[in-house]
Order: sequence, then structure tokens, then C-alpha cells
Amino acid sequence: MGLPLLGVAALGISRSNGLFDLSSKVNCSYAMFFTCALYLTIGPFFAIPRCATTSFTVGLEQVLPQNDSNTLYLLLFSVAFFAAALFFALRPGKILTWVGKILNPCFLVFLGILVVVALLSPSAAIADVEPLGDYASQPFFAGFLEGYNTMDALASLAFGIIVVQVIRDLGVDDPTAVAGSTVRAGIFSSLLMAFIYIAVTIAGTQSRGVLEASENGGTALAQIAQHYLGSAGLFILAATVTLACLKTAVGLITSCAETFSALFPDGPKYRIWAIIFSLVSLLFANLGLSAIISYSLPVLMFLYPLSIALIALALLGKFFGHDRTVYCWTIGFTLIAAVYDLIIALPESVFNAIHGPAIKAFGQQYLPFADLGLGWICPTLIGAAIVLILHFMRGNRAKA
Repeated sequence: MGLPLLGVAALGISRSNGLFDLSSKVNCSYAMFFTCALYLTIGPFFAIPRCATTSFTVGLEQVLPQNDSNTLYLLLFSVAFFAAALFFALRPGKILTWVGKILNPCFLVFLGILVVVALLSPSAAIADVEPLGDYASQPFFAGFLEGYNTMDALASLAFGIIVVQVIRDLGVDDPTAVAGSTVRAGIFSSLLMAFIYIAVTIAGTQSRGVLEASENGGTALAQIAQHYLGSAGLFILAATVTLACLKTAVGLITSCAETFSALFPDGPKYRIWAIIFSLVSLLFANLGLSAIISYSLPVLMFLYPLSIALIALALLGKFFGHDRTVYCWTIGFTLIAAVYDLIIALPESVFNAIHGPAIKAFGQQYLPFADLGLGWICPTLIGAAIVLILHFMRGNRAKA
């Protein structure tokens, strides 16, 4: 929860006017690449399709017989979902704001009821539930990397300028004051979100007495709702999640279309970009929720180190005058390690085809924390240390 907060603060304290402006501190070519990659990730490649598949997984899939026809049902559902999303994206208006004001509180209220009921009627004690996979051996790092799937830090870089602009519109102009206001306002929401995550985690763990570990979180939430609140609870959850995801999809389609029409002024207009992104999202949605999460992992392993490094540089930029050389060296070293993390997370067939085992063995031998999925940390720190030494030495010679 801290990374999105820092991402918004980074935009404010660096006086950046958005993601492209912030990443331009490296250079314009990198800014174009990084902005496109990030928006496509939180847009039509992964986040938007996941809105449809999550809605389907939580709702319709739970009442259908488990057979080969589910593929057809997902196709029909996703066609209807993205037809509605495109309809609203081409006609943005205040109705979406009002829907958001109603849906978000309703979802939180229903989730609160579900969690309270689950906590009051546990089917298993937490101590009796055995952790699975990496959570048994390295729970902190497993949880940290699983947090990549939320894409919250990426979204903070993409949409944080909206928060910063609201604070500026309230009369706060000093970058430090903007960042401070962002942090103060965000601490409460971060604590609340952390509380929700913890409560849902406990409820999920306690349900393991009667439910097996699910393939993904959407299925788990639906099964818990049906177990504790019956069919009516499952229906309410499905309806609320579907409408909330629809609104999110509309917002993402709108934002991505606006961004790409601004990045490529001589290319397609907003309407064409919105149609393209809706069709691409429809295509990827039919891979299924678990497949989308699996395929997005290599991309997130690549983008998250670059995002974290950029956020850190922006927050600390005043100490080195936002020197472009510092940005270039640090991001350059991070980029090399991020490519390694991407390769290691590739699907097994692709991983083996590009001699992945040899690359992995090399990284584990020479990159500290590579076996934890955090091989980028040391290269980033080394790159930053080298260029900062050069930066301050150059400054001292200039003073002399």
C-alpha cells in the first residue's frame, strides 16, 4: 500500500505533469517506451481484460456446470461486457461519477458484511492452516511479489497526476507541500486498505476448514460468499463486482485512449483508440483469469523494478538536482536486471526455448536476491552509487 502513495508523492514533489513528463527525466525515447508499456499493461493487455474475467469468475461461472461450454459462456459474457464498456467510454458523463459514488460504498459494505460473518464463524483456526508454496519458506518476499499483481504502483504513476492536480487546485503550490498533503491524505486511505487486505486474508485463511485453496482470488471470494451467505450473497457479490469492474474498465479504456491520442497526435483519434483497446481487451479476456494473471507476471517483474527506481529517484531528486545522468545510469542498471527478472518469469516453454536455465543459473550466482525475484535491487543500488559519486565529484570540481 505504500508504493502507490509514494508514486503519487513522486509526481507532486518532482513537479511532473504526468508519467511521460516524469520518465522524460531519463530521456524522451525512454519516456515514450515506458509510458506506452505501462499504459498497455494497466490497460488492454492485462488490467482491462481482468475486469471482465473477474466479473465472470465471481458471478456467472459459479452457477454454471463445469464443462467445456464455459469457454463459450466467457466469450458471450465478455462481448456483452466490453460492448457496454465501449458504449460508456465513447459517451463519458457524470453518470459514471454517480455510479462510482454508489457502487464503491455498496461493495465495501457488502465486503464488510461478508468478512464479519466469516470472522465470527471461522471453519478453521489460522494456526491450523498450513501455508502453501513460497509462503511456507519466504512469506514476506512471496507477498511482496504477489503485490505486483495489484498493479497499484503502476496505476499511481499513470493516474497520480489527477490527485496532485486536485491538491494544486486547492491552492497548494509548493512541491514539498503538495507531496506532504498527498502523504497525509493518503495515510488514512492506506491504513484502511491495509486493514481490508488483512481482514480478507484472515477470512480466507479461516475458510480453509471447509474450502480448498482456489485457483485464483475471484473464485475464492465467490466460494466464501456462497458458503457464508448462500446463493443470495453470491448474487449480490456478483452484481456488485460486475458493475464495479465495468466502471473500472470504462475508466481505463478512456484513460488509455486519451493518453495514446496525446502521445501520437498524428495517429488515430480518441474514438478509434477506444475501439482498438476494447477489441484487444476482449481478445485477452477470453484467455481466462488465471491465464491473464500468469501471463502478466513476466511483464510486471519487468515494469515494477523500473517503476520503483523511478519513484525513488523522483522523491530524492532534490538532493542531486534531478541530474539526468543520475536518472540514466540508475534506470540503465535497473533495466538490465529487470530484463533478467522478465526472462525468469516467462512460461516454461518459452523459458526453455531461450536457454532460460543457463540464464537463471548465471543470475543466481552473480545477482544477490535473484532467487527471491528481487535481483534488480543490487544493480540499481550499484548504478545509483556510481553515478552519485561522479555527480558530487563533478560538483566539487566545479566549485573549486
